[in-house]
Amino acid sequence: MDTDAPPQSLMAHLLELRTRLLRAVAAVLLCMVALLPFAKPLYAVLAQPLIEQLPAGASMIATGVAAPFMAPFKFVMMLAVYLAMPVVLHQLWAFVAPGLYRREKALALPLLVSAMVLFYLGMAFAYFAVFPVIFGFFASAA
Repeated sequence: MDTDAPPQSLMAHLLELRTRLLRAVAAVLLCMVALLPFAKPLYAVLAQPLIEQLPAGASMIATGVAAPFMAPFKFVMMLAVYLAMPVVLHQLWAFVAPGLYRREKALALPLLVSAMVLFYLGMAFAYFAVFPVIFGFFASAA
């Protein structure tokens, strides 16, 4: 543990946690507001593998009243979370780090970097390798 810092009261910990959570939520909301004007083009990029697998003359349809608006909106929300994840993780680390021993802190950086790299590689693999195969199967089964 960090022996330089004096112990804090429960209320001080809760106030710091509140501040860290508000900063993380603000980062997500900021990313979301920045991405909202580009919701439809970003959604088109996401849907491109599916559209390529559809038979000639077929198109995607909305199955609900709000679906044409909500699908791109939900996608932008998820993309904002993914893009703001470094800020969210930094806020989490800033809250947790003072309570860890030096050897525990030394393990955190390699674990964090490898987890983020593998996560983003997994997303790219799903988009470029898995989506076309799955969408091709769904289009042929329909």
